[in-house]
Amino acid sequence: MSSRFDPFEPAGPRWYAIEARRPFLEDLAAGVLDWLGDHPPEALSDAVILLPNRRAARAFTAALSKQAGGRPLLLPQVRPLGDLEEDEPPFAPGELGLDLPPAIAPLTRRFEMARMIVEDFRPGLSPLRALEMADALGGFLDSCQLEEIDDLHRVATLVEGDLAEHWRESAEFLALAVEAWPKRLEAMGLVDPAWRRARLLRLLATAWTERPPTQTVIAAGSTGTAPAAAAVLAAVAAAPRGCVVLPGLDRELDPAVWATLGDNEQHPQNALWRLLNGRAEREAVRPWFRPAESPVAEARGRARQRLINEALRPADATDDWRTVIGALRKDAFSTQSADPIAQGLEGLSVVTVRAEEDAAAALALMMRETLETPGRTCALVTPDLALGRRVAARLERWGVAADVSSGQPLSRMSTGRLIDLTVRFVDKPLDPHALLGLLKHPLVRLDLGETEAALALRALEHHGLRGPRHRDWSRLRRALLRAGEPRDDGKAPSEGTRARLAAAGVLVDRLEALSAAALASFTPEAPLDAAARTLTELIEALAGQDAWAGPDGEAAASLLSGLIEGGASLGGVTRAEFADLVRGLLTEETVRTGGATQPRLRILGAIEARLVRADRMILAGLEEGVWPNAAPTDPFLSRPMRQTLGLPPPERRLGQTAQDFVQAACADEAILVHSERRGGQPAVKSRWLWRLEMLTRGADAPTTPIVLERPSASVDAARSLDVPPPGPPRYERRPAPTPP
Repeated sequence: MSSRFDPFEPAGPRWYAIEARRPFLEDLAAGVLDWLGDHPPEALSDAVILLPNRRAARAFTAALSKQAGGRPLLLPQVRPLGDLEEDEPPFAPGELGLDLPPAIAPLTRRFEMARMIVEDFRPGLSPLRALEMADALGGFLDSCQLEEIDDLHRVATLVEGDLAEHWRESAEFLALAVEAWPKRLEAMGLVDPAWRRARLLRLLATAWTERPPTQTVIAAGSTGTAPAAAAVLAAVAAAPRGCVVLPGLDRELDPAVWATLGDNEQHPQNALWRLLNGRAEREAVRPWFRPAESPVAEARGRARQRLINEALRPADATDDWRTVIGALRKDAFSTQSADPIAQGLEGLSVVTVRAEEDAAAALALMMRETLETPGRTCALVTPDLALGRRVAARLERWGVAADVSSGQPLSRMSTGRLIDLTVRFVDKPLDPHALLGLLKHPLVRLDLGETEAALALRALEHHGLRGPRHRDWSRLRRALLRAGEPRDDGKAPSEGTRARLAAAGVLVDRLEALSAAALASFTPEAPLDAAARTLTELIEALAGQDAWAGPDGEAAASLLSGLIEGGASLGGVTRAEFADLVRGLLTEETVRTGGATQPRLRILGAIEARLVRADRMILAGLEEGVWPNAAPTDPFLSRPMRQTLGLPPPERRLGQTAQDFVQAACADEAILVHSERRGGQPAVKSRWLWRLEMLTRGADAPTTPIVLERPSASVDAARSLDVPPPGPPRYERRPAPTPP
């Protein structure tokens, strides 16, 4: 009889789970390869592996190759569950019997929604406000489509009793919008991305329920938060050669507490409870294949997992913490001498820093320190995108480029900065800071020759833009003329100075002509599409076609094209309003550039890090309002109205982020970092840290001191990097060339 792991041997439905303490993708790959040992190599190529997203799919393929130890493999068909296409596996050709329309591009959708709002519902609304309403409307429709709420016409009937008048107005607007928007999409031959995604998953679930697949199918890492995704998982679990592998199911949670999780949306196990409810008992979920590990590592990992899960148990079940701790110690001491609480804290530390800049410096140093050990990896997990970018910038001082999953805002990239400076030039042409920034931008060509342009720019900066700000171009031109006149002592400027001033005068003439052409569109307002077209022409006059090269150039071109195409019906804007609108769009647009990065260092958001495990996991941004984030507020519907419509409560997202925290905090080495201040204001420590501290404080014993927060050498070392050495400043000697 074979001792190989066979996940398809038991009768279906087959549900498995990998503990939070284990590296999910690595254990999944190890189990798949162990099963493959009793099958021909081509069996793996016929298998379909469904994972939550593209990043997880890529990481699983890498884990599979690593677990194979270099031997060749026929890779399975790895597909992201949240981004399926009907003409690709797991769909068979012609299986659906229909062609779904393509999804509308996000930027096009936003502008088209804003146009609909202005044309049909809010004439005279400013473009900026229209785009804000389009964002809110798009989010509402996405939520309804993912939850598969089709009868949206009920929105108008949600307002009853003595609710505030603005709720009534919001419901009436939504009722009209949800009727008008599908008609616009149908006329364009497009559908919403969320609707298309949910529709594909529902069709796949129906097809596999009616005609179960005969090939090997493994769905792993998903918690089925969307109803259609949960239906797909159930169909896979019941298939003849299918199974589902869940992440981080807590088997040790008291059954009485588990039964109450349906009413506790903020608990990390809530999503798994909702998935299993009515489909499988928790006790029927089997453990997935686990590679061999030392007894000490296993005991430490189990203790950590139990400690984190106990810290995050529901608030009304924390009254027996001391009883749970006593039982945990009693069970552990029957087989070992180590205190399980202290054992669970091995490799776990909490680091407190003063502010975000201190956090960025310390985090960068912790990540850089990891590279000193060959082959060692590190992942920084934080939902704070700004903190992640600060850390990436800090790493650049050592020439290290980390893999940042969130990408870069377009406003921080070369073409984005060019657009920002150009639109500021349109708004305030004689702002010296913006004007100099624009002229010194590397993409701007002054058409004066490289040497002449540099001399003209230097003369303009020294003689024209210093001192009081000029109100018009004629005053700037007179300032340059005065600089070329003899001084009070009768000494005339040199020939070189006059040549530079003359070149600066030519440059001013060109800038004035460009400014006049741009301002001609604003009288004092301009249609948004005309303003965007003027901005595009001005950018090309300054930088040529080079402005649209590269990933940032392509993203900028797409953004301005969307403004031109979608802004025709959004009304007029002043120069200041147009500048604010464009700069806001540049900040919101994100560009993923790829390129050469250090593969051992990653900076991830909480969602991207769900199934990722590194040798050192750093969890940062652990402050209330950051991680966990505040429950989102619906601008259109009140809580009772959302509940009546069938939308999930806002707190459900907090439970999902709590599960992300548990998965990362159960790593062998986990560093939890929080700041005492954010944005110059005192910050409140994350509720999860508070709970962990309270639990460990209550578990302290005279013979076993429990230490959670440890001083970090990285914090002090990071501060010292920016502190000058003691003593008087040292100056380099003046150059003293001594030619032979």
